[in-house]
Amino acid sequence: MEIISKQLVIDAEGFSDIKNITREVERFVAESDFSEGLIHIFPIGSTASISTIEFEAALVQDMQDKLEEFAPHDQKTRHGETWGDDNGFSHMRATMMGPGITVPLHNGEPVLGTWQQIVIINHDNRARERSIFLQLIGD
Repeated sequence: MEIISKQLVIDAEGFSDIKNITREVERFVAESDFSEGLIHIFPIGSTASISTIEFEAALVQDMQDKLEEFAPHDQKTRHGETWGDDNGFSHMRATMMGPGITVPLHNGEPVLGTWQQIVIINHDNRARERSIFLQLIGD
């Protein structure tokens, strides 16, 4: 059993911008020469989430619409009033979605469905670089 790690940096727009990071995760796995294990994908920061989705424009927009319904960006929050950054909604979205995911690795490939891609969602109210920590545990 071995553990390897890598940090990615992805540019993302704000307000729950969704970026497909599947290729970057697959590259990390390919560089490892591991055949079996677990890949943990974790966003560094409290206003981002990692998930999976069928990454196509209509579904991405549907997801963004539902996140806006759940925690509207213009709803006043105690966090925004306390810190003056008006991004309380982004913390709520990230917390409810959960920060990271673990994907099985089998026969040297992440186990994903045909239409399933790994994504990072930047819930913050501004564009920013998002750091993602990848950790592979396996053989």
